[in-house]
Amino acid sequence: MGGVDRIGSTTLRLWRLALYLAWTVSLMPVQLLGLVLRQPWVATFPRFYHRRCRRILGLRVRTMGRPTEARPVLFAANHVSYLDITVLGSLLPASFIAKKEVARWPLFGWLAKLQRSVFVDRRARTTPQQRDSIAARLAAGDALILFPEGTSGDGNRPLPFKSALFSVADSPSVTVQPVSIAYTKLDGVPLGRVLRPLVAWYGSMTMAPHLWTLLGLGTVEVVVEFHPPTTLAACGSRKKLANYCRERIAAGVASALSGRRVPPQAAAPAQQPRPAAAPAAAAAIG
Repeated sequence: MGGVDRIGSTTLRLWRLALYLAWTVSLMPVQLLGLVLRQPWVATFPRFYHRRCRRILGLRVRTMGRPTEARPVLFAANHVSYLDITVLGSLLPASFIAKKEVARWPLFGWLAKLQRSVFVDRRARTTPQQRDSIAARLAAGDALILFPEGTSGDGNRPLPFKSALFSVADSPSVTVQPVSIAYTKLDGVPLGRVLRPLVAWYGSMTMAPHLWTLLGLGTVEVVVEFHPPTTLAACGSRKKLANYCRERIAAGVASALSGRRVPPQAAAPAQQPRPAAAPAAAAAIG
């Protein structure tokens, strides 16, 4: 990163780390108790937790558009950093579809489990158990967040989307809404390609030193845009649904980074009327 990883305040790092750990450790038992007692507020409690984490980490989020209120819903978002979890978690009462390796991460894996994340193996064909878990959550009317790139990118543009990951939207009752995330400024100064790796976590980057650098930065501005929702039936196929989401997310990222509106390449498909009731299909993630 050309030496930019050495910027930041060590005092601020220690202060933020202490606040984050204290806040997290104090609230983890609350969410655990709610899960054990099957309380309905466990779906929204993580949003309360992430909102304070967002402030501790110095994230200033600006939103455009509105998240759909339709349920069940699959929010499809580009993936730039582990910060995406805090950003999206502070805005949406939803759970994440995460790769199974996350479940083994210290602290972050525990937090993912407490937020009722669905863990899948993206390197092989999804097992029936994974299909059933996702289908059950959607059938219950839940909101899930999917990163269809399958990994995180540099934040300049979304990577190609894996259309097989949209198989969870096979049911006509499932709404899909694209969501774009762009990290645009640091202390009011636009983040260019040189400085964006300070917040983007991708490739062979190691989390611990990256997080240590991040904690010492000032205020990071994040632009989150909720794009028009659709359904797989309206798009016609999983590939077309993936293209629809990627085009809108790419336009949203480009608009946020450039400061001017960039239209998507293709027009939005007409959303077909939703059925009054339909079970979620036991779809696979490839």
